[in-house]
Amino acid sequence: MNNEESQSGGNTEGKPLAGDVWADVLSSQKEEINGYHIYRRLSESAKDQRIKGILSQIADDELKHYNFWKNYTQVEVKPSKLRVWFYFLISRLLGITFGLKLMENGEVRTQLVYDRLSKFIPGVKDILREEENHEDQLIDSIKEDRLEYIGSIVLGLNDALVELTGALAGFAFAFQNSRLVAVAGLITGIAASLSMAASEYLSTKAEDGGRHPAKAAIYTGVA
Repeated sequence: MNNEESQSGGNTEGKPLAGDVWADVLSSQKEEINGYHIYRRLSESAKDQRIKGILSQIADDELKHYNFWKNYTQVEVKPSKLRVWFYFLISRLLGITFGLKLMENGEVRTQLVYDRLSKFIPGVKDILREEENHEDQLIDSIKEDRLEYIGSIVLGLNDALVELTGALAGFAFAFQNSRLVAVAGLITGIAASLSMAASEYLSTKAEDGGRHPAKAAIYTGVA
């Protein structure tokens, strides 16, 4: 297949795809192979057998969608290892639900692409419906501690960003030495984490919302 033929793509009806449509199809194919590897890794690491089964099913469907797009591009696509590991680690550290919501933020463009492709390729709307059903099914079936304590995580991240940014700016001006700035920043970060964790512990303990003060403090401090 020469370069011109590969850019036009092919499909089951033997009709070539326009260049911009082919590019969108290839982009969708990449999204699906990334999704397959993310869900497969999450499935392998899941301890709950019910969640493992759902993740495994979603991974299989992502692979099916990948092959659907491959039928049009006629090319093999490799996953982005960096992206796969990023979402996998985020989901492991902050919870699968948090990871899915983060992935959804990047899928707004994907939905627009699918809407556009549905005008040229039959079956695209079915794929989009399956994607949405997967997310709803998974999120509804998961109850994670990390989701209950997401407020504590955000609090920790926000305070750390504000405090460290201000402190490092001051240290850099005062010391004029990168090594001293790094050491002072590390000490400040540890002190700030302990302070925020203690504050969150006392705040949660005073509440009557059913959350565990120690867990809230840990999530805030670690974040």
